[in-house]
Amino acid sequence: MSSLTSALITIPTLLNIAAIVWLLWWTSRRRGSDTQAETTGHVWDEDLREYNNPLPRWWLGLFLLTVVFALVYLALYPGLGTFKGVKNWSQVAQYEAQSRQAEAVLARTFAPYENVPLEALTRDPNAVRIGKNLFLNHCATCHGSDARGAPGFPNLTDNDWLWGGSPDTVLTTIRDGRTGVMPAWKPVLGDEGVENVLAYVMNLSGRKLPAGDVEIGKQKFAEICAACHGPDGKGNQALGAPNLTDSVWLHGGALATIRQTIAYGRQGQMPAHLERLGEVRTKLLAAYVLGLGGAPQAQPGAPSSAAAGSAAPPNTAPPAVAASASSATASPASDAPQPATATSSAQSTATKLR
Repeated sequence: MSSLTSALITIPTLLNIAAIVWLLWWTSRRRGSDTQAETTGHVWDEDLREYNNPLPRWWLGLFLLTVVFALVYLALYPGLGTFKGVKNWSQVAQYEAQSRQAEAVLARTFAPYENVPLEALTRDPNAVRIGKNLFLNHCATCHGSDARGAPGFPNLTDNDWLWGGSPDTVLTTIRDGRTGVMPAWKPVLGDEGVENVLAYVMNLSGRKLPAGDVEIGKQKFAEICAACHGPDGKGNQALGAPNLTDSVWLHGGALATIRQTIAYGRQGQMPAHLERLGEVRTKLLAAYVLGLGGAPQAQPGAPSSAAAGSAAPPNTAPPAVAASASSATASPASDAPQPATATSSAQSTATKLR
């Protein structure tokens, strides 16, 4: 704040207080002679007159107390331009002090779980309860309070996982986040090609369409999409590519939605929470998510978390439209058409996702 701005705040404030004090003094004077009180000149019903008497003493005293309070407050706390007040208080300093106090309390709460393995936390009711509270505070906005997700946000209670549902994989997703991209294929396929691929993708999950050529769509799928989704369309958890053969769809299973995804692509992000929440809280969150019932004991053919990590680092993941193993907030993939991007065939994730 400049000195001029400070003066423009300080001088009018003090002048206003001085004017209030003068007004209180002026209204406290008795008007008229000792024998006859002053009137306002208003007369009703021939002899009913309005007197101009001073305010009662107790009323004036209350006004004076407010003036004293204002002066004391302005002396202790900032309010007069650049003057910081005797207490040198600021909202930033108060926030930091309260944050330190809260962190100290939280540290004592989380300390017993610091060195406990994730698998053991999933069997600890208190740890799971704390994880649920963390989930409701940090993750429910996207995944819902019941963790069943919404269009564009994964359901964490079923057994369909983009990156795998093992404890290590779920923890990695929460800690480091995931980024998924389904490129737009309309510039490559054209309108007819999109319809053909759509017909084949629907055929994979047992749905027959009157439009589109399934055989041509199958050929295009093998050329463009199989690199990520696999030749059988069952996805690849190492890449975060979804399984297209079941009936679980992240953005919804309506034909218009799936057609839009193939044509215009999707983008989604599960943000990393390690820096924000710390090691212990991310483990507690993972313990709660693993206890929701959606994490499988073993997934046939699913890559190990180590292999998944080596194949695609969490924050540089190729195609997939949001992280299914995530338990915290994920940014929605826009339903609006996305601009076409030049990508390799390894980025061919067609939309199916939770």
